[in-house]
Amino acid sequence: MSVSKSNMKKMILGKHKRMNRRIPLFVIAKTHRKIIQNKFRRNWRTDKLKIKIK
Repeated sequence: MSVSKSNMKKMILGKHKRMNRRIPLFVIAKTHRKIIQNKFRRNWRTDKLKIKIK
């Protein structure tokens, strides 16, 4: 990431990057396929984050 971003913004962007992953397979197996999808998944082109940090 660029130097001009604040550390707080970098931390929030990093958190949302980690949240944008699929559910691990062991979680699907452990819950007997009750949890299959990640409700926080988003597409970088269509779903924007709406972060307002200076």
